[in-house]
Amino acid sequence: MAGGFGAATGGKEFEAKITTLVIISCIMAATGGLMFGYDVGISGGVTSMPEFLKEFFPVVYKNQQIPGLAGNYCKYDNQGLQLFTSSLYLAALIATFFASYTTKTLGRKITMLIAGNLFLVGTAFNAAAVNLPMLIVGRLLLGCGVGFANQAIPLFLSEIAPTRIRGALNILFQLNITIGILVANLINYGTAKLAHGYGWRISLGLAGIPALLLTVGSLVVVDTPNSLIARGKLEEGKAILRRIRGADNVDPEYSEIVEASRAAAEVKNPFQNLLKRRNRPTLVIAIMMQIFQQFTGINAIMFYAPVLFQTLGFKSDASLYSAVITGLVNVLSTLVSVVFVDKAGRRMLLIEAGVQMFLSQMGVAIVMGLKVKDHSNNLGHGLGVLVLVFVCSFVASFAWSWGPLGWLIPSETFAVEARSAGQSVTVSTNMLFTFVIAQAFLSMLCHMKFGIFIFFSGWVLVMTLFTIFFIPETKNIPIDEMNDQVWKKHWYWKRYMNDFQDGPNGKYPQV
Repeated sequence: MAGGFGAATGGKEFEAKITTLVIISCIMAATGGLMFGYDVGISGGVTSMPEFLKEFFPVVYKNQQIPGLAGNYCKYDNQGLQLFTSSLYLAALIATFFASYTTKTLGRKITMLIAGNLFLVGTAFNAAAVNLPMLIVGRLLLGCGVGFANQAIPLFLSEIAPTRIRGALNILFQLNITIGILVANLINYGTAKLAHGYGWRISLGLAGIPALLLTVGSLVVVDTPNSLIARGKLEEGKAILRRIRGADNVDPEYSEIVEASRAAAEVKNPFQNLLKRRNRPTLVIAIMMQIFQQFTGINAIMFYAPVLFQTLGFKSDASLYSAVITGLVNVLSTLVSVVFVDKAGRRMLLIEAGVQMFLSQMGVAIVMGLKVKDHSNNLGHGLGVLVLVFVCSFVASFAWSWGPLGWLIPSETFAVEARSAGQSVTVSTNMLFTFVIAQAFLSMLCHMKFGIFIFFSGWVLVMTLFTIFFIPETKNIPIDEMNDQVWKKHWYWKRYMNDFQDGPNGKYPQV
């Protein structure tokens, strides 16, 4: 079935070596993922710390101190607490549209520099917060940094990497997200034990380290040839292309980039152009992948892992320890994707992971439905370990599939004239639905109880079917040849690639 609906995987391979400059540039750019991942991991741990809750969310703190007051599923159900987590993603959603402009006019490099500085300022606000408004302002600034970083970095990685290892280098961004989550979980485990109740400030303040790495990295890296050429710096773009490819004969690739940039320059309104018929396949897939990525339930688990494990009856230390285990699984499984994405292909990873995620979510739902009631918990040690195994299986399958590929596939498939606008829509859609899940999860857990995992598994089933029928294979295809090599050969999307379509009175232009 997978082969029947995939596109051919041929395509030109331009002369290119894997140069030190490419590797260093990609590693430095991908530290933006470390910044993003650290925040995802740190927020869940901090919101389970009694001292943090006592200072900012006293109602939730009271629920923790009086057993049975709110039940197992509802003890963390608080809109303010959810806003602390979700406000970042609302800010990121808005910031990505400004980032689309800077990415196009100032370049990928400058946009990454802006992202790092915004995150540094937000970190300072959070670490020094003395009231909830100050905490939320810090989160909004962090969100702006995330919006700029997520707009620029996937584009940077896709454009600078040689075609044959583009998938692996692009996944460095996702790998750094998982490393950031793991580091955050480890730090939360340590700071939760500190006396005097200031551990949460250390956890939030250390977010400045990955932000500083991105800031310094953005000063070190070169901008992409695509970006330089698009801004009229033809000779500089060609010189950088020679350096990153480690070859003198870059004329074929250079000519293709120049031609693609010329076509892109003719587009007066990128967002309006994005709606044209020929761009609909990439736009639909990019949007759907972001919606599906969030409705797997992964961010609900990664944001609130300590909270979730406490709901299941794990003690405070045990819940943070379990979050560390899931974070480690996340990192190791992303390495699987780095190794196999350019060999096995994108579709195989997505489909296999869909099956595994579905079974894992249903396993958690069954155990919780049988053993965890509102005011009783009969989970026990053995079943607690089983739930942790199911969660780890779910996290692993997501980490080698929908996590990295949700960013990789959109960044490598948009045509050059729609790439910046397309990435902006991709990021904003992701942030919108991340905000929705982050704001709603604890309330959904309270009202749906174990049924929330059945809800997410239903979405996993739908997105796996969508992959089988509508997501083509894009491995080993140069990003400027996607039209001819992928979309025009796909069983369904090829109908959007012709300049004219049949009508009752002959052929007429498509719109």
